Amino acid sequence: MCGTHGSRAPQASSAGQGWGRPWAAASPEEYSFEYGSPRYLLLCGLGGMLSCGLTHMAIVPLDLVKCRMQVDPDKYKGIFSGFGVTVREEGLRGLARGWAPTFIGYSLQGFFKFGLYEVFKIHYKKLLGEEKAYTWRTTLYLAASASAEFFADVALAPMEAVKVRVQTQPDYARTLREAVPKMYAEEGLWAFYKGLAPLWMRQIPYTMMKFACFERTVEALYKYVVPKPQCECTKAEQLGVTFVAGYIAGVFCAIVSHPADSVVSVLNKEKGSTALEVLRRLGPLGVWKGLFARIIMIGTLTALQWFIYDSVKVYLNLPRPPIAEEPASLKKHK
Repeated sequence: MCGTHGSRAPQASSAGQGWGRPWAAASPEEYSFEYGSPRYLLLCGLGGMLSCGLTHMAIVPLDLVKCRMQVDPDKYKGIFSGFGVTVREEGLRGLARGWAPTFIGYSLQGFFKFGLYEVFKIHYKKLLGEEKAYTWRTTLYLAASASAEFFADVALAPMEAVKVRVQTQPDYARTLREAVPKMYAEEGLWAFYKGLAPLWMRQIPYTMMKFACFERTVEALYKYVVPKPQCECTKAEQLGVTFVAGYIAGVFCAIVSHPADSVVSVLNKEKGSTALEVLRRLGPLGVWKGLFARIIMIGTLTALQWFIYDSVKVYLNLPRPPIAEEPASLKKHK
């Protein structure tokens, strides 16, 4: 059994979220900010900004090839051949196309995704009460993450549209500064938000899976795999569990969101098309083009995002309670 520090009420976590005791490494009085405070939530958003912005920028070459496989499968037949075609035609610099809108867009998305997830999780827990929040914790994770992603995608959509245009149409524009005024002159603000609906279709299921699967995977790893309680693990060991759970969640994320991702890629490349038209044209097999590349990309991406986000919370000494624990009030009824 792990000891409880202090008398503060149970707290929710960000990695291995739930209700339980704070890390053994620090007592509640030693944390830099109180859980749920405005500064705590702001720092969670900044941690999400750092984790999403850096990781998405790091995999720009793989993302570029994946997008081109989706919109031009005859030319870009696979991951390795796609890299080869890109380097032959554009040189190594061509693999970095779209890095600026990627970094800006996903940094903004990460701020709202992680920050608002904490906000909605706290809010929904209060609405449900301690016992129901524990019993229905998977539903709570799903609802909180979906709510957060709805707003995060509004921030992401403009830069996602620019990124796809730059990556999939080499002759259109090479940089963010070239693409934005050109897109606005051709289609106005619609150019930046026409992909918002399919973006929601892609990102909301992705994020729901990302958070809920991660949460429950962490619980399972500590219950069935790790040979000692979470509060007895070192910070390095806990961050290792974070990375493994993040990768497992990422594989499922890639699968559930890939069809919508294919639609977004084609839609943002073309002018005047709608999501339904693109979906009909791609067909049931076409929407799965580039899935293997995306599994590698999203699995690695999700694992690194959780690892960076959790590491930021460790560095800033923010509250990081462990996995969900059954409230004492429920244990009494057993």
